[in-house]
Amino acid sequence: MSNLLLAGSSATGWLVALGVLLIIAGIIVAIVMSVQIARTVRAMKRPAAVVGKWDLSAGDEGFDVEKAQKRAKTMHILKNVLVYVFLTVCALLAFLPFYWMLISSVKTEVEFRESVPTFFPHSFQWKNYWMIFHQATSASGATVSFDQILVNTLVVGLLSTFLGLVIIVVTAYALARMEFKGKNILFAVMLATMMIPGELFTVSNYVTVAKAGMMNSYTVLILPFLVSVYYIYLLRNNFMQIPNSLYQAAKIDGLSDLGYLIKVMIPLTAPTLVSITLLRFIGTWNSYIWPQLVNTPPWRMITNWVTGGFVDRMQPTSPWGANWSIYNGFYGSSMSLDTLKMAAVCMVSLPLLILFIFCRKYIMRGVSKSGTKG
Repeated sequence: MSNLLLAGSSATGWLVALGVLLIIAGIIVAIVMSVQIARTVRAMKRPAAVVGKWDLSAGDEGFDVEKAQKRAKTMHILKNVLVYVFLTVCALLAFLPFYWMLISSVKTEVEFRESVPTFFPHSFQWKNYWMIFHQATSASGATVSFDQILVNTLVVGLLSTFLGLVIIVVTAYALARMEFKGKNILFAVMLATMMIPGELFTVSNYVTVAKAGMMNSYTVLILPFLVSVYYIYLLRNNFMQIPNSLYQAAKIDGLSDLGYLIKVMIPLTAPTLVSITLLRFIGTWNSYIWPQLVNTPPWRMITNWVTGGFVDRMQPTSPWGANWSIYNGFYGSSMSLDTLKMAAVCMVSLPLLILFIFCRKYIMRGVSKSGTKG
């Protein structure tokens, strides 16, 4: 018991120390910037005859310009150092959970369950990842493997993203360029639905799909979420930034609305479309509550699979021999292993991390461009 209290106090002590350091760095940065702003305001209010960088006001005859410049340079360097220290501490605090997840995924279960936590593995247990790929769970008499769950997620993600993108583009174009009665009222009603929390639709959607007999299928995961009012609003604003003269010129040249949309509007709004595509796919990949509610394990998504129990099950065939397990049955076939869960979370997070690293500029450009005019 005393060891557990010592471990908890040690981990808490690290977090408290980092938090205190972060607060102190923030206070110092705020004080330095306040002093600089006060000096600037006081200098602007003081009447003086300024020639270049020389202050010739009364009472400043003995003013040492070189010393003042060195002091200002020192304060500038000190301010930059404090700002970067503050940002570094913030970055470390943000990165700490990911680091803990990563090192825990390659620890042994014995080391992970030690009373005093370690911030670097004593030995790397890469077999955890092999076990995750070959982890199969039995649900309702059916065996659910990682491959099947991955196929479910990719099929739902790709179909939902493609069909949803088509609906978003067509709807946004109609609201931005086409004229018909009730367009503004329809758009206002669509925006009003954004103020309703999505959780309120869960019960009604569940009753609807249950009565329609769509449970345990890809349809129930795709159909209820094809329309996104937020993305329609985002793309509509982007379409409205394109000059109307291009539309008139296209009409003079005999181009149809569909042709104008495909040949002009879509290429000009490519960054926003890329960001919408990525964000929709990420949202589908991370969906958890709805697949857990409407589908049984063989039809669920990868985030539902991560929360399942990962045990040290005997593997009939493996690179280390037949009937092999990591701990040779020490933890039993019913005890969930936390290191395997951490390895599964790393595997699920990796594709999204890669998408963000290579496509972050498109996401930021698309979202920021839709908020400007002209």
